[in-house]
Amino acid sequence: MIFVILPLVSLLVAFLIALLMGFLFAAFPIFHEEPWRSIIVGAVVVTASLLISVLMIYTERKVAARLHGRLGPYLVGKPHGWLQLIADALKMLLKEDIVPKRADKFLFNLAPILFVFSAILAFAVVPADKGAVLLDWDLGILFILAVAGFPIIGNILAGFASNSKYPLISAVRSAGVMLAYEVPLVLTILVPVVLAGSFNLTEIVEAQKGLAYIFVPVVGQVAFVIFLLTSLAETNRAPFDIAEAESELVSGANVEYSGMKFGFFYLGEYIFHFISAILIVIFFLGGWYGPLLPGWAWMVIKVYLVYVFLLLIRWTYTRYRLDQFITLAWKWLIPLSFLNFILAVLYKYFFM
Repeated sequence: MIFVILPLVSLLVAFLIALLMGFLFAAFPIFHEEPWRSIIVGAVVVTASLLISVLMIYTERKVAARLHGRLGPYLVGKPHGWLQLIADALKMLLKEDIVPKRADKFLFNLAPILFVFSAILAFAVVPADKGAVLLDWDLGILFILAVAGFPIIGNILAGFASNSKYPLISAVRSAGVMLAYEVPLVLTILVPVVLAGSFNLTEIVEAQKGLAYIFVPVVGQVAFVIFLLTSLAETNRAPFDIAEAESELVSGANVEYSGMKFGFFYLGEYIFHFISAILIVIFFLGGWYGPLLPGWAWMVIKVYLVYVFLLLIRWTYTRYRLDQFITLAWKWLIPLSFLNFILAVLYKYFFM
């Protein structure tokens, strides 16, 4: 039942946000002008990202519970624990804000803010349907790649500023992830860029109107798998959550944080994980194109299914060791992604 309710709730939230935006811009001409347009766009991005992250956290808890034969959230807001996330948010808000005595206070406080707001920024260029994008920028992919590097920087800052061994080890591992997995990630993103001939996310989806890129022989399937693996590594999700590794490092770079600062790390991680699901749909699954239903509905359904698939991977496979994790990137993913990029260029030249 929960797997039917959640997509419907997601569809309703997306529809209400789109309806509100359309009403404001159509009914009040003043909102077409700066700075009102920027204010509204910013408010919508923040509100949408927070609402979506709440739905995604609840979805993960329920999927994990079903997969492992557990109850999951249940008591707070019976019968399905609908109020559990509100209770968790209140608990974080009421907790004492503790800063380690020898921590670098400025960097310590800056790290969680940098982490969560960089995740929210990425929503600005992500289209939900044809024409339904807040910032339809021709270099949208470059913007996302630039913004996606900030959470790792936030992790490194948190680990360094905490003046503690466990967060520092996590920060060093985050730097290793950035060095190892950014290369195959970028090379794989260049595959749909080459096939579509554009860095614009909307144009990449429009180029898949006849054929989704996952169905491009060999090139599409290899790019899809590599992007899936690298996005799991970049968002610090199992089986590649080596920077967190709670059995070794308690909770990673945020181990010295409490209250809402810890919540910012938690929130930012889920937002970026959700954006990874959106990008998979945009790059390889045809975006909003599909039969019968409107485009935004197909977008929500595809993103939801991809997100659940990513959760199944997280809650099924065990964590890689650090040496296995780095070996996978340098010995396999980087050479394979480079070869696949060359094949994509050849496919574009000879068959498109």
